[in-house]
Amino acid sequence: MRQPGTIDCQREGTRATVTLRRAGKMNAMTRAMWRDLRTVFLDLSAQDGLRCVLVQGEGADFCAGGDISEYPGFRFDAQSLEEFHEREVWGALQAMCDCPVPVVAAIAGNCMGAGLEIASCCDLRLGAQDSRYGAPIAKLGFPMAEREAALVLAAVGRGPAAAMLLAAEVLDAAAMQRSGFLTWVHPPAQLAVQAQALCARLQTLSPLAGRRNKQSLRMPVALAPAPQAYAYADHPEHREGVMAFLEKRPAAF
Repeated sequence: MRQPGTIDCQREGTRATVTLRRAGKMNAMTRAMWRDLRTVFLDLSAQDGLRCVLVQGEGADFCAGGDISEYPGFRFDAQSLEEFHEREVWGALQAMCDCPVPVVAAIAGNCMGAGLEIASCCDLRLGAQDSRYGAPIAKLGFPMAEREAALVLAAVGRGPAAAMLLAAEVLDAAAMQRSGFLTWVHPPAQLAVQAQALCARLQTLSPLAGRRNKQSLRMPVALAPAPQAYAYADHPEHREGVMAFLEKRPAAF
C-alpha cells in the first residue's frame, strides 16, 4: 500500500515551488515520494519560461530523512536495495541536478539524510537559524550510497561530511554557513520571506545567464571552451543586458 506523502508542485509565472509533504513524519521521504520528485523535476525541466524553482518542506521541517518504517520491506535484499538507491533515489537527485534553471532550497528545522541530499542538489540554500543538518545513518547500521555520498561531499565539504557520516554529528546552521553549504541564514520567522525575495530577484535576471552560469558551476574545469560556448553572442538578452547598462535603465528580460 502506498504510504501517505506527496511532492506538491505549484507554478506561478516564471517560478515553481516544490513542497515536500509527509504529515506527522517531518516530511520524511517515502519511496513513492522519491519517484514523484523525479517526475516533478523532469516535468519542470521540460517547461518553457521557467526562471527558478524553490524547494521547501511543509511546516516546521525541510525533510527529516527517509521514512524508516518502510525500510524492512526492501533494505535487507541487495537487489531491492540497489533498485531503491540507484533508480528511485538517484533518479530523483539526478533529475534535480539536471534542472536547467536555478534551484533554491529554503531549509527550516530538520534537514537530515534524504533531506540533506535533496538540499545538496540545489544551487542556492537559505537556512533558518535553528535548522539542523546531518546524516546519522551510522546509528542505523548502513552507509550512505556512494553516489549520494559524493553529492553531499561536494556540497558540504569534507570536514562536515566526515563528521556527519563517521561520527553521526548533527551540525547547526552556523557551521553549515561556515562550510559554504548555506549562503544565507535567517531567523525562522523570516526564512519564507527571504526565500521569496531571493526568487523574485532571480526572476528579474537574465534567464540565459542563469542557465549558462548554472552549467558552468556544475561542470569540472574545462581545458578548452565547450562547442558553441559563445553562440549566445547575438542573443537578445545579451544585447539587452549590455545596452540597458549603457543606457542607465533596468534591463527588461
